[in-house]
Formats: sequence, C-alpha cells, structure tokens
Amino acid sequence: MALHYFCRHCGMSLGTIDEKMIGSEQLGFHLLNEEERQEMISYQSTGDIHVKSICHDCHEALHRNPDFHNIDYLIQ
Repeated sequence: MALHYFCRHCGMSLGTIDEKMIGSEQLGFHLLNEEERQEMISYQSTGDIHVKSICHDCHEALHRNPDFHNIDYLIQ
C-alpha cells in the first residue's frame, strides 16, 4: 500500500509514502470530518490511497487571487 499525494488544483504529484503500517492519526486523517475525508481521500483497487492536497504554486496563486477559490482546476 502506498499513499500518493496530488495537488487538487493542478494535478501535480506531491509525493508518495510507501509504508506498510501507517495509521490515520500519523497522517492527520483523524482531524478531517467525513465530508473532508470523502473529498480528499480516494482508495484505489490496487490498495493504494490517493490524497488531494495543494502544491506551493497553487497555494500562492490562491493567496494572491482569492477569486480563484471558485475554480476547481487552476491550470486551464
């Protein structure tokens, strides 16, 4: 099982954690409510987990342009 992190706005790969035994508390998943979990975490048929996060570039773009929060995918 591997956890793959991707930017929710541009789709860039942010990294992978390849650990056999890692708990949701170590990852901070326990801090998410049910709606956030369903939006951010998807389980693949291979056993891998995909997590939507935000990359530095998109974070900066959103900070400089708050209207971008209305757009799901920043790279058009």
